[in-house]
Amino acid sequence: MKRRSFIKKSSSAGLLTMSLPVIPSFSTTVSEMRFGIAEASYMQRRYAKLDSKSYPPFTDSLQMIEHCSTAGFGGVQFSVRGWDASYAKKVKERVEELELFFEGQIRLPKDDSDLQRFTTEVTAAKEAGADILRTACLSGRRYETFDSMSAFQEFRKKSIYSLRLAEPVVRRYGVKLAVENHKDWRIAEMIEILKLIDSEWVGVTLDTGNNISLLEDPMEVVEALAPYAFTVHLKDMAIEEYEDGFLMAEINLGDGILDVDKMISIIRKHNPDIRFNLEMITRDPLKIPYLTQGYWATFDELPASELARFLYKIKKEESSAPLMVVSKNPADEILALEIANNKASLKYARQRLGFS
Repeated sequence: MKRRSFIKKSSSAGLLTMSLPVIPSFSTTVSEMRFGIAEASYMQRRYAKLDSKSYPPFTDSLQMIEHCSTAGFGGVQFSVRGWDASYAKKVKERVEELELFFEGQIRLPKDDSDLQRFTTEVTAAKEAGADILRTACLSGRRYETFDSMSAFQEFRKKSIYSLRLAEPVVRRYGVKLAVENHKDWRIAEMIEILKLIDSEWVGVTLDTGNNISLLEDPMEVVEALAPYAFTVHLKDMAIEEYEDGFLMAEINLGDGILDVDKMISIIRKHNPDIRFNLEMITRDPLKIPYLTQGYWATFDELPASELARFLYKIKKEESSAPLMVVSKNPADEILALEIANNKASLKYARQRLGFS
């Protein structure tokens, strides 16, 4: 239900309060109740280039916005790559007509020569109505991308440099830059970088499941990063052991191992008006090969007690059924499953997590 319709149909003062504009004060702020969706939740239909007449690929963000609104989501978090002022205006108009919130996704500037591209995209996102831009330092996965500590440390230096280039731009335009914990930084590493940048305009896109891949307890990740969070990728996870470690997969909300309800409560204690975006990625399980030597190339030694505690939990929470290998299915089945997964998680969010 859209917020305007919700107000009209509600006679309860308490319910009416939930739909009023957010007031920027901790003591009086009401929670953002609309449930959004991140672009990666439609990774197959947007980027996989699957051949399907039943589910034709999305060719631009406006098509995706229409679909997500029809599906019942209350907001979207999409890439602003390549947008000009004219397209940004169209997005803004349509998002407002549909009563959605809009958050952008953006790549960090690599160096001074890339700063103009970044600035142009920040400008477009602002014109489209975004007040938050999700970004990531690493597009891949730490344990697959780097084969030595020196390579990882060089990446760390470049990431800090990129964030320092980006900070004055987002500050000037009044847009918050939310860096995702994207299978790159462990808790302490990410907090250290945020403190180095030391800006109210640079914070976190808090992903509730990613750091399982780095052998960190997801609830501890949420507790540590919640004070820095500007926006959330909400997901549930399932795991399964395999010969080199364990497999990890996004799974429909409520069907996995995460205490999603508790995570939401922790996050909202620090930021009551924070937005939550579903990131239900329909894909094959990811391999976390922690039993191989290569996996450990970029990690300092972990205390044995910490590792043992994590591995005990992995074994205890292993999925009772094998995780689904999506790629073996025909294109239409993959795309239909992607839609079904997103709808199932939206239904759970409404019925069990208090979203509208």
